[in-house]
Amino acid sequence: MSGRQNVWSEVSRNLVSSGLYSRPAALALLAKQFIGFGPKLPDPEQALRHPEGLCGSCSDLNVPTMIAAYAKGLYPEANKWWAPAERMVSFPENAYVSQRVWRLLQTRTYGVTFDEDFAGVMRACAPEPALADAFAELNASGYAHSVEVWDRAGRLAGGLFGLAVGQAFFTEKLFSRERDAVNVGFVTLSCHLQHWGFALNDGKRMSGQLSQLGFSVVPRFAFNGLLSKATQEPTRMGKWTVERGLDAARWNPKVAGTGRATPGAQNPFTLSS
Repeated sequence: MSGRQNVWSEVSRNLVSSGLYSRPAALALLAKQFIGFGPKLPDPEQALRHPEGLCGSCSDLNVPTMIAAYAKGLYPEANKWWAPAERMVSFPENAYVSQRVWRLLQTRTYGVTFDEDFAGVMRACAPEPALADAFAELNASGYAHSVEVWDRAGRLAGGLFGLAVGQAFFTEKLFSRERDAVNVGFVTLSCHLQHWGFALNDGKRMSGQLSQLGFSVVPRFAFNGLLSKATQEPTRMGKWTVERGLDAARWNPKVAGTGRATPGAQNPFTLSS
């Protein structure tokens, strides 16, 4: 079975189990779930074709609005709300670990932390100023999180930041100052997301970098169906930390429950002195 067929199989299983296989059912649940938010948030299914995915203007980026918007399948960019016709989505079990990244994990070339230098990751990713401020507030509120990848000299070699809503994570931006550094961070994050019960990781629009990490294209209506199910679950609030009992170098994405560190072993994510 091809990678694309695997993704469609995964999407279908999730939609069937949630009762959202048909488009009308998905839209009905979305309408029911988000009734009461009023005109602040547009309907993602009414997004324009030109420019593709545009839903409307965006002037409010406070924490409640951002959480509601992402849960609805919207995201802000250039003072507009967007909902592309196709989304790049990673399911933790489909995360791609290249041979080079596997060796980097095995040799502990990089150390990985969560939420230790959110400001540093934001500076390196350089989002729009308004979004940087919004995500700083989301981080302070326990919703937004950073992944830092450190070289052996203690320098920030790569990283990413994103938002957790329910059992969905939204990867906003990534950066890498050394080859494959951010890939190591992403695999470590994916290992934790699977362990914590997250259903999906949204990367917004198609890009070569995301496709190399195991993201695949999912149509908007199917994405919103999966999202409505995932965001009904409680999320992991507060500061995230890399768990001492997990080791991404031992993780097989296809087998849930793998990635356990050897009992009594040193934390594999501790930076070398």
